[in-house]
Amino acid sequence: MGSPISPGAAGDRELWLRAGDGDTAAFGELFGRHASAVYNHLFRRVADWSEAEDLTSAVFLQAWRTRGRVVIDRESALPWLLGVANHVLRNHRRASRRYRDALSRIVPAEEAAGDHADAVAAAVDSERLMATVRHALMQLPRHEREVVELCMWSSRPEGGGRCRTAVTRQ
Repeated sequence: MGSPISPGAAGDRELWLRAGDGDTAAFGELFGRHASAVYNHLFRRVADWSEAEDLTSAVFLQAWRTRGRVVIDRESALPWLLGVANHVLRNHRRASRRYRDALSRIVPAEEAAGDHADAVAAAVDSERLMATVRHALMQLPRHEREVVELCMWSSRPEGGGRCRTAVTRQ
């Protein structure tokens, strides 16, 4: 679980009181005693050594920040530290979930994970086809080219009927 307490060494409660008064060495000793137990607890919960290390750091940062306000009522600080670890883990998971939810609202999962190669290839093919069509249109007389440009490529659905009329009249 951590470093064994040697006979005559200060207990966790005493170290915690000294840390609360600003004794960094006392806090360091508490860290040495309990960091591996906190890390192992978190590793079993997240199954990722790097994430467990980050969370363990956050636990001891929280302990350092609250050292003057929290009273350890047992001889061991470990139960309190494991409670802090559970709280830090819940907050971390909640923040991760909010981040993923926000990201999914910005970029849908299909787009984020999709392969853009097909879309790029389609755009390139479309540009090549348009260049070929444009070259062919340039071969037409001006009035016929204008009919195609204005009517056949018109986005208005009624354009097609008028084009047939315009072509047959000429």
